[in-house]
Amino acid sequence: MPKIKTNRAAAKRFRVTGSGKVKRNKGFKSHLLSSKGKKRKRHLRQGTLVSAAETKNIRRLIPYL
Repeated sequence: MPKIKTNRAAAKRFRVTGSGKVKRNKGFKSHLLSSKGKKRKRHLRQGTLVSAAETKNIRRLIPYL
């Protein structure tokens, strides 16, 4: 069985925790920030977990991380 190539785009966007969950950063915080409130921008800085439905697909993209 050959090795699976890691999807480099996914590897830069997702991290796997020790318990096997997948972490991600939130979007919508790179530009057009003047119209967004302080609280909204502050919450966008926090990381979050990928939903259970998507975790299987993400783990397939980053098999060795």
